[in-house]
Amino acid sequence: MADNLSSLAIIIVTYNSATEIGPCLDSLVGHTGPFPTTITVVDNASGDGTAGMVRDRWPSVQVIESPTNVGFSRANNLGIRATSGDYVLLLNPDTVAPPGAIQTLVHGLAAHPDAAIAGARLLNERGFPELSWGNPIGPWNELKRKIFSVLYYRKIRRIVRRVDKLSRQGREVAWVSGACMAIRRPDLEAAGLLDERFFMYTEDVDLCLAMTKRGRTVLYIAAAEVLHYRGRSAARNPASERMYRQSQVAYYEKHLPRWAGLLRTYLKLTGKPIAD
Repeated sequence: MADNLSSLAIIIVTYNSATEIGPCLDSLVGHTGPFPTTITVVDNASGDGTAGMVRDRWPSVQVIESPTNVGFSRANNLGIRATSGDYVLLLNPDTVAPPGAIQTLVHGLAAHPDAAIAGARLLNERGFPELSWGNPIGPWNELKRKIFSVLYYRKIRRIVRRVDKLSRQGREVAWVSGACMAIRRPDLEAAGLLDERFFMYTEDVDLCLAMTKRGRTVLYIAAAEVLHYRGRSAARNPASERMYRQSQVAYYEKHLPRWAGLLRTYLKLTGKPIAD
C-alpha cells in the first residue's frame, strides 16, 4: 500500500501549452498530500513562453527545456530520468485534478500489488466521460471502437448510457490513457520507460502492453475523476493527424507485423498522411 512516505513524481509534457498549463498546475501544487511530490514540466521547445511562465508562477515546479520538440515519449522519459518518486504520474497539461483525485488514483494502484499502471476516469468540460481505456489495438478492435466512438460523440442515447455505466466500473483493462496514468517506478524501469519510436500517440497502449507481457496488470480506477480538456494543444498542431498515423503504423510494425503492410496500403488509398 502507498503510505505517507511513498513519493510521487508528476511529469507534464508541454508544447505551446501556455493557455492550458495554469489550471493544471494550480490544481496540483500544494494539493497532493500526504505524498511527498515533485512536479516536473518538460517543455518541447514551445514558442509561446510556456517554460518561462511556469518558472515565474510556480517556482517549486522543476522545468526541463528541450532545445527541440522531441515528442511525447522522449520528453516524458527525460522527466522520468530526472526524478526519483516511487510512483510516476504522467499527466497532460490540459487536465485539471479535483481535490483527492490524484491520491485516489495512487492509492488505487498501490492497493493492487500485481498492477503496474492505473488510469483515471477522464471527464470532458461538459462532464461526459471519455473512452480512456480499451481493448488491445488491432484491426477489428479499432473498427469496433471507431464505430462505437462515432455513435457516442453523436450522443446516441443508448450508447451514452452504456459509456457512462462502463466508465463508472473500476476494473482490469488492456490499456488506459496516458493523459493521466500512474505507474510504479520499478515496473516502468523494468519495461525500459516509454518506447521513443512513438513520437506522439499510442505510446500509452504500447507501455500497457509491455507491462502485461511481463505478467503485470493495468487498472482503470473509476473513483479517480480528472477533467480533460481534450485536444486543445493538438488542435493547434496541423501535424497531429500525420503523427497519429505514424504512431499507428509503428505500433502495427512492432506488435502486429502481419497487418502493417495492409495498414500502410489502406492509409495510402484513403489519402491519410503518414509522412511529410
